Amino acid sequence: MASEIIINSNPREIRVALVENHQLVEIFVEHKAKRGIVGNVYKGVVTKILPGMQVAFVDIGLEKAGFLYVGDIDVGDLLDYDGEPPSQVDINEDKDGHEEGETLSPTRSMDHIPIQDLLREGQEIMVQVAKNPLGTKGARITSYITLAGRHIVYMPTVDQVCVSRRIEDEAEKERLKAIIGEIGRPGEGYIIRTAGQGRQKEDFETDIKFLHKLGDNLKVCAETEPAPSLLYEDLNLIFRSIRDLFNEDVQRLVIDSKSDYEKCVEFCSNYLPELVDKIELYKDSVPIFDFFGIEIEINRALGRKIWLKSGGFITIDQTEALVAIDVNTGKFVGHSDPEETILKTNLEAVKEIVYQLRLRNIGGIIIVDFIDMSREESKEIVWSALQQELRFDRSRTNILKISELGLVEMTRKRVRGSLSQTLCDPCPYCEGKGHIKSPATVCYEIIRALQRMVGNHLTPKHITIEVPPAVYELLFEEETSYIDELEKFYGIEVNIKVNPKLHQEKYNIIT
Repeated sequence: MASEIIINSNPREIRVALVENHQLVEIFVEHKAKRGIVGNVYKGVVTKILPGMQVAFVDIGLEKAGFLYVGDIDVGDLLDYDGEPPSQVDINEDKDGHEEGETLSPTRSMDHIPIQDLLREGQEIMVQVAKNPLGTKGARITSYITLAGRHIVYMPTVDQVCVSRRIEDEAEKERLKAIIGEIGRPGEGYIIRTAGQGRQKEDFETDIKFLHKLGDNLKVCAETEPAPSLLYEDLNLIFRSIRDLFNEDVQRLVIDSKSDYEKCVEFCSNYLPELVDKIELYKDSVPIFDFFGIEIEINRALGRKIWLKSGGFITIDQTEALVAIDVNTGKFVGHSDPEETILKTNLEAVKEIVYQLRLRNIGGIIIVDFIDMSREESKEIVWSALQQELRFDRSRTNILKISELGLVEMTRKRVRGSLSQTLCDPCPYCEGKGHIKSPATVCYEIIRALQRMVGNHLTPKHITIEVPPAVYELLFEEETSYIDELEKFYGIEVNIKVNPKLHQEKYNIIT
């Protein structure tokens, strides 16, 4: 699949677009003032342990403490733990390299070891950020340190050699494991990434030499630096993109910053010389994302409704707990058989849904409401098509069969904020609800508030009501007679003023 990497870099932000067959499929944004911290290694201090949840909070020098689950604690790295280390190891090895904003997290079964027996408050511990802070949550951290190279991921504390699940040939897996067995350190761990498929011994030697040196420096820093402190900062978005996205399928990398272009050439000359000739400096006066048609695609990706070519459409609604995707026939009415019309719309929606999940980086629990299909074979066709499309997604997904209600439940690994969370803020009017009270609703609320106020012996003689413009117009158009009756009956004076600075749902009653 022919691909291109387009990079827009300026002093404020870095934006990286992955384009496949001339279509934007993934977009990564890093604001230089708010750079992500995934992959960074810190020396932290345990500040709080919650035995009931089997989690600990660790101060790593950020605004919010990191969140450390018991399963993410490396017992072998705790010098004061005297128990037997657990034997079960589960390594997340199914990724086509690191996704931007993610680290691979080997975990061991810790259910039989209470966290209060592993950690104590005030204890110093070296940890790595596995997930960026999201919303009100602090960063998720792990004490399993993983250092990523081009072809392998180095795990100093895990004694296991694994191969990416995307490498399916068993003979190739054994060949790669044999190479790492020759050049790797005994008692330490390695994950061979998809980029390592077909590579020779010398390709891995460069990676391992660099990663070993990096790991040794970390150990020294962990012993000498105070806590909390940053021990290692991961590569910026440009270099992570070269490391993780720049594979054989990528025809070229185009970047619009001359200084970053020179850094990319230098980086690749040292570590990936075969890629140097594929790096191009963009020199046109038209902004690079406008030239490649990316800017308009980003704006479309922030919309709620996406039209399909047939005339149908899908809507995407994100909530705190899950994402709901609804499929509709829209303008598409088909020709004869309603079931064929529905099936065609659902199949077209499958491709668009998977595309939007990648482009918007939607993760967590996802519910897809397909148009109801009466035939079981139609449901099977749609479900199989969804499975097939998800094979090209670099994020791990899990999908269940279509239910009797026509719903598909699925999960997609979430490691960073979605595109809308990265580029947008909640609406100050609706506070993220997606709707606000109508002027009529607010108008009637004001009338009820007046009724409560004038119904007792402490009724004030002069009342001023400040309202937003839309409510002000409605009060004078439809409710003037009622307010006149209140004034005459209770002997009061009601003065209504417009305040354009007021939120549409807000009003002030001044006595």
